[in-house]
Amino acid sequence: MNNLCADIGYRSINHYGEELCGDHVDIIEQNESSTVVVLADGLGSGVKASILSTLTSKIISTMIAEGLSIEDCVQTIAATLPVCSVRGVAYSTFTILCILNNEDAELIQYDNPQVIMIRDGKNYDYPKTEMNIDGKRIYRSRVKLREDDLFIAMSDGCTHAGVGNFYNFGWKREDIIDFMEPISIAGYTAKTLSTILLDEVNRLYDHKPGDDATVCTLRIRRRSPVNLLFGPPSNRDDCNKMMALFFSKEGKHIVCGGTTSSIAAKYLGKPLVPCLDFVDKEIPPIAKIEGVDLVTEGVITVNRVLTYAKDYLKDNESYQQWSYKRDGASLISRILFEDATDINFFVGRAINPAHQNPDLPINFSIKMNLVSELSDCLQKMGKRIKVSYF
Repeated sequence: MNNLCADIGYRSINHYGEELCGDHVDIIEQNESSTVVVLADGLGSGVKASILSTLTSKIISTMIAEGLSIEDCVQTIAATLPVCSVRGVAYSTFTILCILNNEDAELIQYDNPQVIMIRDGKNYDYPKTEMNIDGKRIYRSRVKLREDDLFIAMSDGCTHAGVGNFYNFGWKREDIIDFMEPISIAGYTAKTLSTILLDEVNRLYDHKPGDDATVCTLRIRRRSPVNLLFGPPSNRDDCNKMMALFFSKEGKHIVCGGTTSSIAAKYLGKPLVPCLDFVDKEIPPIAKIEGVDLVTEGVITVNRVLTYAKDYLKDNESYQQWSYKRDGASLISRILFEDATDINFFVGRAINPAHQNPDLPINFSIKMNLVSELSDCLQKMGKRIKVSYF
């Protein structure tokens, strides 16, 4: 098995004036190296479209993940979903992207804009085979994967952007390719790439979308481990054991906390050099230790990282801050959200006497909850997480 993995991220915007989105994305992991992604676009907008797209994506993703054929999926959808009395159409359009053992990608597309594939920063014209199932024209493709391959699936709300405003006939697929090609090589995560594209779609709609619009991006990348040390061990005698395990791990190393960084510096036999620049007045400055990739303050910094992580899973609006700022929380966020695929937390259970001051809003349980919540958020981003307590 290769050392590749799939980074998947998506975002949607609703039809102007609607509370529910008529598009829906489902992701099912069959195992550590095989994933099924379905983007469904329900007929119309609002509640009915939301129900149609949700049912379609749930049915398809579950059936495909269980090994059933696309023919069975389409026939099941046609028999399950109600028929629109006006248009006579029974179900939503859909795009299916299956990653098989992180070696092959299979694309199955019905009536959504064709998936864009970018390889080496250029559009890749992958082969397509046309199928006819119950009178529906469906395209099927299979592609051998390479590192940094990028797949962009979208609903037709993206290609309709700008109609009657910036463009006469909408934002064509070719225009979207031209927009995404230079961005694709910048190293952004799939979620950030989806955010950048959807922000442009929203701009072309003048922030009043005439249709639901969804972008789902999948990026093939090499696994990248990151190790984060947070807090000293409850037993002082375990310091060397904790440090030995932490520094023996492959990948980048982040140390959070003043006492923790002092212990790490002593273990490495290197000086702890503080940086006195307050890049963000609310986040304590970072420090440096030779042999450590990043040294930051503890609870305040990690709490800001958690705030960014929660936003990342929703609208990802904060990426405009953490994607370029140089404070400790932004630097950790870039490493965890963008660089890491596998994250090992080394968490010390020692109670900091300074945190027992009743006037401070910090205590031991808050610190443990930070680790738990951040781990959950990172898992939802598709990261492999392991937490070790000392």
